[in-house]
Amino acid sequence: MSRTPARQKTVAPPLGRQAALPATPVPGGCAPEPSHRTLDRRMRAAQARLGAGIWTQSFWEAWLDWGAQVCLSPGRQIELVEQARRSSLALMMQALDVGGTGPPPFAPKGYDPRFSDPGWQKPPFRFWQQGFLALQEWWDLATKPLPGLHPHSADRARFMARQSLDLMSPSNVLWFNPEIIAHTQRRLGRNLAEGAADLAHDIAKTLSQIPDPVPEGYAIGTDIACTPGQVVFRNDLFELIQYAPQTDKVQAEPILIVPAWIMKYYVLDLSPQNSMIRYLVQQGFTVFAISWCNPTAEQAGLSLEDYRKRGVMAALEVIGAIVPQRQVHAVGYCLGGTILAIAAATMVRDGDQRLASVTLMAAQVDFAEVGELLLFIDENQVAFLEDLMWDQGYLQRPQMARAFSTIQTEDLIYSRAVRRYYLGTQDVPEDMGVWLADLTRMPARMHSEYLRALLLENRLSAGRFAVEGGVISLQAITAPMFVVATEADHIAPWTSVYKTRLFTDADLSFVLGSGGHNSGIVVPPGAEGPVFRLAYQARGAPYIPPQDWLAQQPVARAGSWWPAWADWLARHSSARMPPPELGAAALGYPPLGAAPGEYIHQS
Repeated sequence: MSRTPARQKTVAPPLGRQAALPATPVPGGCAPEPSHRTLDRRMRAAQARLGAGIWTQSFWEAWLDWGAQVCLSPGRQIELVEQARRSSLALMMQALDVGGTGPPPFAPKGYDPRFSDPGWQKPPFRFWQQGFLALQEWWDLATKPLPGLHPHSADRARFMARQSLDLMSPSNVLWFNPEIIAHTQRRLGRNLAEGAADLAHDIAKTLSQIPDPVPEGYAIGTDIACTPGQVVFRNDLFELIQYAPQTDKVQAEPILIVPAWIMKYYVLDLSPQNSMIRYLVQQGFTVFAISWCNPTAEQAGLSLEDYRKRGVMAALEVIGAIVPQRQVHAVGYCLGGTILAIAAATMVRDGDQRLASVTLMAAQVDFAEVGELLLFIDENQVAFLEDLMWDQGYLQRPQMARAFSTIQTEDLIYSRAVRRYYLGTQDVPEDMGVWLADLTRMPARMHSEYLRALLLENRLSAGRFAVEGGVISLQAITAPMFVVATEADHIAPWTSVYKTRLFTDADLSFVLGSGGHNSGIVVPPGAEGPVFRLAYQARGAPYIPPQDWLAQQPVARAGSWWPAWADWLARHSSARMPPPELGAAALGYPPLGAAPGEYIHQS
């Protein structure tokens, strides 16, 4: 069994500023002039920085396509005129109802929190709110698909209309928002002074790229990411943490947690009461977790294959030495789940049967339906990002976060801005907030491969994804699977995660929980409000579409889905045994330092 040194220098060729560009042939037999291509890429990279990494021309093309099709659709034009007439009449009747006795004709969408204050039900604020909602409804109709209109153009036109409307919402204007006016009167304007100071602070932080210090009581390694354990392996890509047992006996099969490299792993080991890792250890499992490095420009050449082979597979090798002759419960979160699925399918192809089970949490194996995130993905956009990453050597998480935030501007941007800059409401320190502010980077080569092979070309579920020269099949995975999706996830929509059932043929338990991409996963027992649905599908059972499946489910269960998962893991374990030692010094894996290790502190 080969061993990887405790510290190993990256050997992949860098793709950052010093990377040599391939010479481009010039017509007429002239000498290649790679410097011209370099100039082009630097120009596009500079434009990408100014435009938050978004190729805006694709959106303008979508507008033109939409406008041309509407001009050629007199039926849609008549429909829009009739909608405008009905809305205008409803608004006039609403204006005449001074006492507000009748129900409002227009209602905010279920996910929109901007008009929850009771002041919006009083004139004149009610009329402004209703006028905005009427306009929003009109644009929803205007940007519905049309014959001849490319679906991508329709989606982008709807997205841009929504962005423009959200910017103009009366909730964003001090003198149109009753909540701001009332709060300003109560506080004699002090909230506006505090909000101005917060705005100045945030602008300075954005320009300087200097993060705020960690709030008191949330120190990493002391207050959060504090489950006891040891780093038992380290290479240039990741550290492997083995957590100390907290029970006299443990399940024979250990757990390996593979987080996404877009995030630091301790989202699953927050404060003790919110730590999934601590919960699993307390339930009698031996838990290992990967802590990815935060790559620099010198590591721009890291590839998807590196994350599979020198990440997931290297971790399995170490676990096999520490807990010999035992299979492993593999758990993947977000992109970590995607790379785990790739690794699991490759292992089956190669006759490797080390996996006892596979758990995928908010992870996608099919990218045909990833919601509005696909609005940012086409050939132009990917090439644009590739030039930006070529220049930097990586993609920064803030550059990714902007795209995620625009998907839910009403909540993630404008509502927060109103609370912080108008109401003077300070963000309450919490462990999840500390983790969200702990930014990471994505290596250029890996992210380019991810965008092209998975998001743009969707090779994995189509059976066209190759590993080490051979195509892999998700249907070959035979280990039982536990798949978790969340209802409000705007990064990995639950209907997309659900399709794991379509592309695999293993025994599969599916959980649909409440909450979002992070809040629906970090749901400790005892938390108030969460619910979940759990269903089992035997191997070979016919596929049921997601909405049909949801309609067939009984009333959701209250509470956390963690206990159901822990019971499932226990049922797929063979026995209980004394816990293994931390590390295996005799086999070359001595403890290297206390958890959470060194890589978690990389900025």
